[in-house]
Amino acid sequence: MDAIVIRDLRVDVLIGIHRRERHVKQTVTIDLEIGVPGAAVFTSDRVADTIDYEQVALRISALAASGHFRLVETFADRIAALVTEEFGAPWVKVSAAKLGILANAKFVGVTIERRRPA
Repeated sequence: MDAIVIRDLRVDVLIGIHRRERHVKQTVTIDLEIGVPGAAVFTSDRVADTIDYEQVALRISALAASGHFRLVETFADRIAALVTEEFGAPWVKVSAAKLGILANAKFVGVTIERRRPA
C-alpha cells in the first residue's frame, strides 16, 4: 500500500480528564500513514493528484486549537475522520501520544486505523 508519512508532528492541545488539563495545553506527538488516493500522482507529478501533507498538518493544528479533548483516543479518531473525509484518503493510520505524562515512560498514546466510508 502506498502511503504519505508524517512523523512526530507536534501540536499543543487541551487534552485530558483532570481539571488542570482543561486549562494547560499539552504537547501531543502525531504519526500518520495516509493512503495515497490513487496512482495518478506517480505519472502526473502534481499535488492535485495526491494529498497535500502541509494542508493536513494545518488542519490538525486547527483541530487541536478547536477545544478540549478528554481522551487521546477521541483526538486520534477526529484526526482520522478529517483525513479520510476532508482529504479523501482511502485509509489512515494515526498514532497520537502525550509526552512526559508518566515519569517512567517517554510517551503514552494510541494507534488507530480507519478506512473512508464506502
